[in-house]
Amino acid sequence: MFTKHSCIYFSLFPFLFSLGYDCALAQSYPTRPIRIVVPFTPGSASDILTRLIGPKMSENWGQQVVADNRPSAGGTVAGEIVARATPDGHTLMLTSSAFAGSAALYDKLPYDSVKDFSGVSQVAETALVLVVAPSLGVKSTKDLLALARAKPGYLTFASSGIGSGTHYGSELFKMAAGINVVHVPFRGTPEGITDTVAGRVHYYLTPLLPVMPLIKAGRLLPLGVTTAARQPLMPDVPTLAESALPGFQYDGWFGVFTQSKTPRKTIVQLSREIARILGLAEVKERIASQGATAKSSAPEQFDKLVHGEIVTRKKVFKAAGVKAE
Repeated sequence: MFTKHSCIYFSLFPFLFSLGYDCALAQSYPTRPIRIVVPFTPGSASDILTRLIGPKMSENWGQQVVADNRPSAGGTVAGEIVARATPDGHTLMLTSSAFAGSAALYDKLPYDSVKDFSGVSQVAETALVLVVAPSLGVKSTKDLLALARAKPGYLTFASSGIGSGTHYGSELFKMAAGINVVHVPFRGTPEGITDTVAGRVHYYLTPLLPVMPLIKAGRLLPLGVTTAARQPLMPDVPTLAESALPGFQYDGWFGVFTQSKTPRKTIVQLSREIARILGLAEVKERIASQGATAKSSAPEQFDKLVHGEIVTRKKVFKAAGVKAE
């Protein structure tokens, strides 16, 4: 892989040009700072991952990588920025599965979720963890479901926005449990966490990354995780399937997109750089310490995942009666 040092190296060893190496090619990308648009607030899982990956990319390529938080309209504002950006790989978006949720939920978006974007790579996958404030007085998922059934329409649940991954996971949970609860969407994950800790909403199915410190501090009580197996960071916390809802499973994901007309060689170069970064032991350990798993993918694999989930989410939202507001 070419780096910022390539041209210096070539100038010292001119014979390399005879082997087909081109200094202009080495500098063709990136040629200026890279902007990673984040559709959620600072402190969200997408933001945490961006600020972990960005500096590593900057170190290798010698260009500044800037995180640009644009938390509005379920991620569609950020999506429009990237869809309208110059297609040269200098404007990216690191987002959650909320991207598929918006595409499934909204009939009219300021962009085409399939035609205007190219997947670069998946970045991580994570469980959602069902958390409540200790003041709610429930100790398990069964306790929470019993309370919900005893008081239909009383319990509220947070999400990081309509159509977000936390909303989608919560609708799956609601349907599987057969409960009547009220959705309270927030601008981002941190805001939903704050109101859950304060007891202003009753529960939150949220990514592990941003809530681990609060769980460790005892300010939030974890009742269950959405993955098929228990999480290494919380081996005593059961899965929702084993504790109350047999067969239930949901895995959240995060990934990087860019404008669809970006040259394929640039997309592949970006994908390989992300894979390199996610392969670093310190990065894998940092992501694992936050309750997620580093996971890269080829652009084609990521596109297949996203496009398939758009179809699935349309079916779930329709069955759950969820409508865009």
